[in-house]
Amino acid sequence: MQSLPSTPAEARAAFRSGVAAPTSGWTPGYTQVNMISVPADWAYDVLLFCQRNPKPCPVLDVTDAGSTSTTLAQGADLRTDLPLYRVWREGQLTAEPTEVLDEWNEDLVTFLIGCSFTFESSLVEEGIPLRHVEQGRNVSMYRTNLPCRPAGRLHGPMVVSMRYVNAGLVDEAVRISGRMPAVHGAPIHVGDPGAIGIHDLDRPDYGDAVTPHDGDVPVFWACGVTPQAVLMESKPPLAITHAPGYMLITDAADTDYLIC
Repeated sequence: MQSLPSTPAEARAAFRSGVAAPTSGWTPGYTQVNMISVPADWAYDVLLFCQRNPKPCPVLDVTDAGSTSTTLAQGADLRTDLPLYRVWREGQLTAEPTEVLDEWNEDLVTFLIGCSFTFESSLVEEGIPLRHVEQGRNVSMYRTNLPCRPAGRLHGPMVVSMRYVNAGLVDEAVRISGRMPAVHGAPIHVGDPGAIGIHDLDRPDYGDAVTPHDGDVPVFWACGVTPQAVLMESKPPLAITHAPGYMLITDAADTDYLIC
């Protein structure tokens, strides 16, 4: 099996050349982020929505209108350096390309939102296996029945990512992730998926189904795919996002977001 790039710049170069793969497990120790770009007329609504819903939408950077760069990743181009994008028009997913050069315009404001992949390397270092990485799959993500707090024209449900964790290690997983609130922090729910409106763990709304091991329980974290569920409900004329699980890998260290 070919080894993965060891640095964020190498990973971004691979994506720029057309490599499209979920980024969980890539460049351990470096922060990954969700992306949503909207017309400037919608940017305040998004900013207010994120402020009111910090658990699923912790903002790490906001660009000027039309900017294709971020201080989080030196030399990165937000139009080409993610492995897979989604283009939304009036709340409908219209394309899933590997670059968005043709869709981009000078009116777009981009929000980069913390991602739970950031604390995965800490989980592994502390002896907590990641079943989706072991199985070569994208993480499982689900729409819940938990409503986000509306903001302006934006409204919709929270999305969560799910990782199976051995029951004896759940407390440790909560402790480790809880030290990184800027990348979703501690789980919002452990155990019964029905309690948050998830009816079948084998049918995720985004990502892949993952097989548990004996003794595993499902653990749910707030997820940065939440804005995509909100786009479907709120229908802005245009939005560009990452594809779920296909993140921007930044130069920021995971430890930059660690609360001691």
